[in-house]
Amino acid sequence: MDNQTRELVENVIAIGVEYGVDIAGAIVLLVVGWTVAGWIRRVIRRTLDSASVLDETLKPLIANLVRYAVLIFVLIAVLNQFGVQTTSIIAVLAATGLAIGLALHGTLANVASGVMLLFLRPFNVGEYVEAGGIAGTVAEIGLFNTEIKSSAGPGLVVPNSKIWDGPITNFSRNPTRRFDLAVGIGYDDDIDGALALLMGLMTGDGRVLGDPEPLVFVQSLGDSAVIINLRAWTRSGDYGATVWDLNKEIITELQATGYSIPFPQRDVHIVSGEAASQEKD
Repeated sequence: MDNQTRELVENVIAIGVEYGVDIAGAIVLLVVGWTVAGWIRRVIRRTLDSASVLDETLKPLIANLVRYAVLIFVLIAVLNQFGVQTTSIIAVLAATGLAIGLALHGTLANVASGVMLLFLRPFNVGEYVEAGGIAGTVAEIGLFNTEIKSSAGPGLVVPNSKIWDGPITNFSRNPTRRFDLAVGIGYDDDIDGALALLMGLMTGDGRVLGDPEPLVFVQSLGDSAVIINLRAWTRSGDYGATVWDLNKEIITELQATGYSIPFPQRDVHIVSGEAASQEKD
């Protein structure tokens, strides 16, 4: 072996000895970090599975985010093992993340809103809500959007950010719901008799709750009618059918018992041409 070859072998051996420990340490660190990240993910997933307050969609998401965070720290530690300046790498990653965040602003807003909807649970699947200017039954809640089935039939897909940024009305959250029905009768009709008749219609309907007690009262005096208000509570699931049936029973009973159903009217006075000319003079 000549001197040049011997020198090359010695340099290779020296480099191997110098960096061998670092390479071995990096490999060990990668294996241990990968194993620990998987173990932490499984522990978190088992812990979240026992938490009934979290949605099933969020549980794997949270576990995977923690795993990826651990792997990032492991990767930074491996690079630091070789003397790489990780500060600049972290700065580049932060700048890249910022650029991606700005480019995907709408998508990330939907994801963030979806996480909040799944975590805070302002509504659940199967509940009737009004959110994002849309009313209907919630069919599915996802990370990006929520599917709402309107009462007319079509399924509507609403971005989560639109729902989260506005008021949410959940009509199914409470077990009971109040309704108010306004009925107009003539000024010549028997008001006390009408009040008793309408109260009897409400108390005779088994879907109308007795507690709180139903109320029937004169709400206002209109231009052509006395406005009577019927106020009562019913179960949320019976709300629509109860209101529709009572409306039909009210008009039927009032007409059958001789009550008038006034409508807006206007008195028109016709003045003849001769009388009009005299008034002008």
